[in-house]
Amino acid sequence: MKKYRPFFSWLLVVLWMILIFYLSHQPGEESSDLSGGLMALLNSILPFDLLENQTVHTLLRKGAHISAYFVLSLLVMNAFGQLAIVGKRRVYMTFAISLAYAISDEVHQLFIPGRSGQVTDVLIDCLGSAIGIACYSLFVQLKKRYWP
Repeated sequence: MKKYRPFFSWLLVVLWMILIFYLSHQPGEESSDLSGGLMALLNSILPFDLLENQTVHTLLRKGAHISAYFVLSLLVMNAFGQLAIVGKRRVYMTFAISLAYAISDEVHQLFIPGRSGQVTDVLIDCLGSAIGIACYSLFVQLKKRYWP
């Protein structure tokens, strides 16, 4: 089963990229409805109303970017680890893949009705990726130190 780990690790990366692509392919109105639905769910849980707060809506949307690329970087770091690519090389390659996918995702959105590609979203995606890489690296270091 160990010989299949790299395949399954990269399969997870590709599946996650497909999910990001699918969500980015939604027209602007559908994408807005999705985040609006999340806000409605939060409104049903929280004791105050978020629906009228544009700042919270923006934070939710940008938080989705950070979360998506956080997970992507974790998956890519793991996949490179399965191929015995370690250290700075793994970090740089993971960040390069995340950056390239973030750019391609924003270019893709230029062709979707009601959507636009934004450089700020690429930067936010890169922030999510950098946080994911840092967390993964920290976890690996802690694992080496405390669970040899």
